[in-house]
Amino acid sequence: MSAPRTRRAAVTGIGVVAPNGTSTDTFWKATQEGVSVLDRITREGCDHLPLRVGGEVRAFDPSVIEERFLVQTDRFSHFAMAAADRALEDARLGQADVDGAPFSAGVVTAAGSGGGEFGQRELQQLWGRGSRFVGPYQSIAWFYAASTGQISIRRGFKGPCSVVAADEAGGLDALAHAARAVERGTRVIVAGSTEAPLAPYSMVCQLGYEELSTLDDPVRAYRPFTADACGFVPGEGGAMLVVEAETSARDRGVPVRATLAGHAATFTGASRWELSREGLAQAIRGALDEAGCAPEQVDVVFADALGIPQADRAEALAIADALGAHGRRVPVTAPKTGIGRAYCAAPVLDAAAAVLAMEHGLIPPTPNVVDICHDLDLVTVRARAAEVRTALVLSRGLMGSNTALVLRHGTP
Repeated sequence: MSAPRTRRAAVTGIGVVAPNGTSTDTFWKATQEGVSVLDRITREGCDHLPLRVGGEVRAFDPSVIEERFLVQTDRFSHFAMAAADRALEDARLGQADVDGAPFSAGVVTAAGSGGGEFGQRELQQLWGRGSRFVGPYQSIAWFYAASTGQISIRRGFKGPCSVVAADEAGGLDALAHAARAVERGTRVIVAGSTEAPLAPYSMVCQLGYEELSTLDDPVRAYRPFTADACGFVPGEGGAMLVVEAETSARDRGVPVRATLAGHAATFTGASRWELSREGLAQAIRGALDEAGCAPEQVDVVFADALGIPQADRAEALAIADALGAHGRRVPVTAPKTGIGRAYCAAPVLDAAAAVLAMEHGLIPPTPNVVDICHDLDLVTVRARAAEVRTALVLSRGLMGSNTALVLRHGTP
């Protein structure tokens, strides 16, 4: 087992902007009820594309962000700034708490699609009207690090700030990066991921993914772990978490919602799903080892749930390989089948749902999935009451990353 940590990283705040809810409360209500909001994509300029179904954030009000930041940034950064605000409010960390020690606060995000909508609009101005009609923010708004930069500027955070570029699994890697910064002495890190890939340019780029589902039936388009699995559908939105030292949280008198107990990552190559079995199993073992957690202590697994047969089979086998006999009886869930797979943001939304599942003693179901063809105890149809003290969150990227994160409820 790994050496015990002397400064444990805790989650004290959660902020969510998701297709099924633009607050943590509405997100959790829909998630625990197994509500699916997958539907035909309605964004302008997308109706002629073969990608028909996705998880859109339709209730988001961008006016919660100051106008000067709105005009500088893409939709994915609007989501990030709003989610960061809500996470900080949830953690009871006000501006005054940071202003006195700005170098003790930082930001870590992960992003895959970047600011595609903003970039497309400005390039159309360049092609159609000329260079004088391209705004100065084109140089930064599309960039995958834009959300980290804008949150830190807007909030005056001058501590460790970074962006993780590690495929879809980068969302979990960002949380682990935050935990390590806190363990090294940083007071607080806002960490997570948001994505906005449902714009014409971004969607055309995604059409190259063989794993993408192009079915036009929202109920059938994304059904992992079933015989008719045909790929995943994309989603947008995401979540930001406040990560701080457990001792700091207790000194401030705020609840420790969960601890980031263990993390590990591997790489097995783009779309080599048969190899992801070994890679994901190794990541699970590494995360459990760092957490000092035995396999039988895992109370729920939030699955990657890619939705193609060979990848689903590899994941089911990886869980069994890493958890042994317990892997066939531990409850497994994939709430993302109701909101879409939001790339780097997908596993962060799963991590948020895992914290909420531990708090409420309720494992959310996997929407639209019933007939399981793998040896998994997949939670379907309705939520399952359970004492959840330890959650395992899994993620794999289309380019080959495999990551596992262990969360524990409060103080283990």
